[in-house]
Amino acid sequence: MNKYLLVNASVLTLALIHNPMAIAKTKSANGDGLDRTVLPLAEPKIPTTKELDVRNAKAPPRFEVKAPNGAPNVLLVLLDDLGFAGTSSFGGPVSTPSFERIANEGVRYNNFHTTAVCSPTRAALKSGRNHHVNNMGAIIETGTAFPGNTGQIPNNVVPVAEMLRLNGYATAAFGKWHETAAWEASMAGPFDRWPTRQGFDKFYGFLGGETNQWAPFIYDGTKQVELPNDPNYHFLTDMTDQAVAWIKYQKALTPEKPFFTYFAPGAVHAPHHVPKEWIERWHGKFDQGWDKMREQILARQIENGTVPKDTKLAPKPEAIPAWDSLSDDEKRLFARQAEVFAGFVDMTDHEVGRVIKAIEDIGQLDNTLVLFVYGDNGTSAEGGRSGMFSEMTYFNGVQETVPDMLKHIDVWGGPETYPHMAAGWAVAFDTPYQWTKQVGSDHGGTKVGMAVRWPKGIKTKGELRTQFHHVVDVAPTILQAAGLPEPKVVNGVKQRPMDGVSMAYSFDDAKVKERHTTQYFEMFGNRAIYQDGWYARTIHRAPWEMKPRRPLTEDIWELYDTRTDFSLINNLAEKQPKKLKELQALFLKEAEKNNALPIDDRVIERVNAELVGRPDLMAGRASLTLAQGMTGMTENVFLNIKNKSKTITAELDIPEAGANGVVIAQGGRFGGWSLYLKDGKPAYTYNFLGLNSYTVSAQEALPKGKTKLVFDFAYDGGGLGKGGMGTLSVDGRKVAEGRIEKTQPMIFSADETADVGIDDATPVVAGIGEGPQTRFTGKIEKVTVEVK
Repeated sequence: MNKYLLVNASVLTLALIHNPMAIAKTKSANGDGLDRTVLPLAEPKIPTTKELDVRNAKAPPRFEVKAPNGAPNVLLVLLDDLGFAGTSSFGGPVSTPSFERIANEGVRYNNFHTTAVCSPTRAALKSGRNHHVNNMGAIIETGTAFPGNTGQIPNNVVPVAEMLRLNGYATAAFGKWHETAAWEASMAGPFDRWPTRQGFDKFYGFLGGETNQWAPFIYDGTKQVELPNDPNYHFLTDMTDQAVAWIKYQKALTPEKPFFTYFAPGAVHAPHHVPKEWIERWHGKFDQGWDKMREQILARQIENGTVPKDTKLAPKPEAIPAWDSLSDDEKRLFARQAEVFAGFVDMTDHEVGRVIKAIEDIGQLDNTLVLFVYGDNGTSAEGGRSGMFSEMTYFNGVQETVPDMLKHIDVWGGPETYPHMAAGWAVAFDTPYQWTKQVGSDHGGTKVGMAVRWPKGIKTKGELRTQFHHVVDVAPTILQAAGLPEPKVVNGVKQRPMDGVSMAYSFDDAKVKERHTTQYFEMFGNRAIYQDGWYARTIHRAPWEMKPRRPLTEDIWELYDTRTDFSLINNLAEKQPKKLKELQALFLKEAEKNNALPIDDRVIERVNAELVGRPDLMAGRASLTLAQGMTGMTENVFLNIKNKSKTITAELDIPEAGANGVVIAQGGRFGGWSLYLKDGKPAYTYNFLGLNSYTVSAQEALPKGKTKLVFDFAYDGGGLGKGGMGTLSVDGRKVAEGRIEKTQPMIFSADETADVGIDDATPVVAGIGEGPQTRFTGKIEKVTVEVK
């Protein structure tokens, strides 16, 4: 007989609380005898009866899936693009009291690693398997045809949310997702890899890598959310309100049912959008510049024990200028960028605190395992040397100038901007390391602040843990705390075993030997291997470098002993060539085992589905016919009209009073195009990165009744991002023409969409309203977009 059937459930639960390692390997730890290694749990056979009259019959026991006795609630917080020095607990310049509370009332880890970019970290975090095993070798928008890099999460790596849901947990996710394959993120589905099919009963957030915090493109489940007409609206506050409401509602109705809440703000990823009151709190606090700030951060890290006393600053990348070498205008602009970023960090920590307070208010905090991962990678250096007023300029190869950016300094962080800060600040927020986000072969790209609070499972308070850990360790930690085994079969699919190890062994023992002893890293050719304190790596490219530094076979490898060299400044490659060779061989072994081979170091090419063999809904198509009300089409599921000629044909029915509004638009304030009617007159505007606009407009209003409106764009050719001639015609008669001098070659927006009959989120065209104000007041029979 199974031993769990012989032990009282309450005794076992108590044992789990005081000895978290006493986890069930096969069956439930609460003495119910259920085999929880196969999910969903099999329902018992329904008994038959010969009894005719229900009054003489006895109903069988009700089958109900419940979490193990004593299973805690789980709050998993994941911030975005905030590196090792992002919290005040880790010496950072911005106060983060919510993180400090969790760290002071639990334990914090100074050797916790991510994958170096968004999608891979998120998939690994929730599945417990390495990122290539999730087919997330990079972000979903750069998926390829190769296993390990397709961007399509396979069914044999079911996330922990689904495991918990099938074991009786209520589950909800709020904020950023970024794990749905690019070609599946439309109302055509499939929805298998949307949050509500990946273990979450509730989802409120956005699917892509970033969103405009002032005008986000968000879903509630699979339904697009219409934003309120509120000038003070901010997504971060909205998603927190949603999370707080869900937690309280769930506990009010089912107080005995534990919850799993995944709270993942888009903050502090670009765009750095922050209300002014949060920005002004940091006015003047960064005038000393990034070089002094690095020194100050390291001093605090040494003082509070975050890093060893003999830790030295790693040298900055050569591309990052010394602060003292900058002009006064550069210093003024860059300091403002940091003030806005600090305000974003400050605000985000406050909103996280609101979620914690909500759990505390309903008396559930001490029964909640709180895991804070304060960054899905290092701080982003994608702003380049000088930062950006509009992040879309980076993706389109346009270099902004400091004088141009200074024009926006007073509104930096507001709705009029889509900003990113200069890379020097990213290096500072990753102190004491050299590199940043995207560099999977440096701790500055992978190591983040992490803390755990769980009064029932952690006796110590405020202590530091130095054992090596990785995001794949979070899922097994949650299962162990819940008293649940790792399932072998989920939804009929045999599961690949987790790569992570539970962190629970270290909760109450600072000196215990680490159990995660080997970990490979790979991101766009940057690669490394960790084993038992040794770390071998190669820097293949920097975030601001569009091409690799050298071929993969010619990369220069370095070797570090992290046990004595915290900031990776003492390269031992020449002194210990045998150890380096051993680790290089181990990297290849781990890479092969985890589908990380072949290495793909392409960057820009991978955005283009055709070039890399990624599925494309529009593949092979030259036209797309749409109807009124079709909205929310991201660039990954819309016909690519860039760098080619196009024709837009709209069949309209104009009412007696005339019509106004948008017929069709793609993009928004920071780049896009729109065919619309203003004062009844047809017009087409091309908005180049929010920097220039080109409009072709007619002088007469459209007549009432059925009308065919056509816009033709004749592309100049001769390369990417060129201009061309635009012509408007009504019922076959040319009514206007004009020149569009230049176009965007690569991308309009990360989350602005193509919409028929409205221009959702931010407007492509200034002066015709925003959101619902742009709704077309006539009837759109159909719109056809064709490319040539």
